[in-house]
Amino acid sequence: MPGPRSEISEATKMLPHAMPAASADRLLLFAIRRMAQGGIDDAYAANAMLTHFGHGFRRPLVLLRAMMAEVSRVSARSLMVAPCCCPRTTADEHGLLTAIAEAGGDPRAGHDRLARHIGVRHCHVAGETARALAESFCDLGHPLSVG
Repeated sequence: MPGPRSEISEATKMLPHAMPAASADRLLLFAIRRMAQGGIDDAYAANAMLTHFGHGFRRPLVLLRAMMAEVSRVSARSLMVAPCCCPRTTADEHGLLTAIAEAGGDPRAGHDRLARHIGVRHCHVAGETARALAESFCDLGHPLSVG
């Protein structure tokens, strides 16, 4: 009979990463989770972006929608996304967040990380959209810092 120790280790295997500390990173994670579960037109994701960015919310929202649609289209593997209430992140969520944040500073490295993570050789549209998404967060005063 499994004890509490084995339940903890199973949860740690499924959710190996801590929740991001920065509010912009948490917002991006929340929006990714909502769009993964409710579709790219999820109202909760749009409202969170509006609340966080104010009038400038459309650019990051549209870019995230485009990136999620493109990743869904080209990915060679299914990505695991946790529920919004989960206090930790899956390896897939952490990989997406890291690739997006990295694409803002080094587009080639961000593309390569994203391609490896979704199991394809090239994902130029998704990689370029990730770069634009990271830059939109930065332009609006909320740079991503996941790493």
